[in-house]
Amino acid sequence: MTQGESSTAVADDTITISPGPRFRAAMVLAILADALQIVVFPLFVEGALSPVDDILDFGIAAVLVHLLGWHWEFLPAFVAELVPGVDLVPFWTMAVANVYRKSKPIAVAEDESRSKHPALRDPQHF
Repeated sequence: MTQGESSTAVADDTITISPGPRFRAAMVLAILADALQIVVFPLFVEGALSPVDDILDFGIAAVLVHLLGWHWEFLPAFVAELVPGVDLVPFWTMAVANVYRKSKPIAVAEDESRSKHPALRDPQHF
């Protein structure tokens, strides 16, 4: 081992949601799904009792979980979207925004703890 190498490896196993492409895709998808359910579906389909509306909700839930991982905020949004008439509230958009809002303090706290506790050096090679 050379002087610059260390025998210990530090693994970074934390998962945070950043405003990167996955979050942007989830937010755009949630907004589009809510817009479809509020504006388009009541005009052309049976409205809230439409099986197309329910299929959209199942698909949106699956894609959001794939993009952002499982979050408890998706469960009430999914249940509310299946209730006739209640799906006129943009629950998918609110759920994705809430997931991002809750992930920001976690990411900030992790960044602060990393700056306060720099990586340990090998005590033999000071």
